Amino acid sequence: MGRSQHPDASVLVGSEAEDTPEGSVGQRVRQLRIENSWSIRALAEASGLSANTLSLIENGKISPSVSTLHRVAQALGVSITAFFEAPSPQQQVVFVTGHTRNRQQFAHGVCEDLATGFTGKGLHPCVVTLQPHNGSGADPIVHTGFEFVYCLAGRVTYIVDGQRYLLTPGDSLLFESHLPHLWHNEGDSSAQMLLVLAPTDERDRPQHRHFAPTDPAP
Repeated sequence: MGRSQHPDASVLVGSEAEDTPEGSVGQRVRQLRIENSWSIRALAEASGLSANTLSLIENGKISPSVSTLHRVAQALGVSITAFFEAPSPQQQVVFVTGHTRNRQQFAHGVCEDLATGFTGKGLHPCVVTLQPHNGSGADPIVHTGFEFVYCLAGRVTYIVDGQRYLLTPGDSLLFESHLPHLWHNEGDSSAQMLLVLAPTDERDRPQHRHFAPTDPAP
C-alpha cells in the first residue's frame, strides 16, 4: 500500500517519504518555524492545524495540500512560495541591490525585504509600496519594540495612539510600537515608505500583523 487518505494531505508510507518533494517542503516548514522560534504546538494554534499534521508534514510523511500550506504560510508571515525555495544562507552582512529585493505581495501593496538572510532576529527593514486609498486595515496594530517610518513618495497617514501624523517625502516617524497604530494611503496615487520594525521579543512577528500574504487558497 503506497498512500492512504488524511484530512489535510496524502500520507506517504515508509521509505516513500524519503527524497521526495514532500520531504523538501517539510524541511522548509521546519526551518522557517525554527528560525522564528516557534514550537510545533504554537504554529499549530496559529495556523488552525493539528500538531500531529504539522509533525507529519515536517517529517515528509504527508503531502500537504495548497490550502494547508497557505494556512501555515499565513501563520509564519511568509509567502507560500517560501516553502519551495532553497534556504538563504544566514549572513552577518547583507547587501541588497535594487533589482534583487525579495518582493512579497500583500493585500494592498508590495513589501520589499531589505534583510533576507540576515542573522539578526530583531530588525526587519523593508520598502513598502501602498496602493491608493489602502492601508493596514481598520484594526489597530500592537506589538513589542519600536517602529520607524520614512516616507519616500506620496502621502502616508499614520495614526498612533489616537494621534494622526501625515508623512510626505522626507518626513519620518519613530514610536514605541506597543502603542496602537495603523497606516493608510489616502491619496489617489501610490505611496512608498521605508519601514523598520524592531521587536524586542524574538517570538514576536510584527511583519505578519502589518502584511497579509495574498496567495489564494484553492
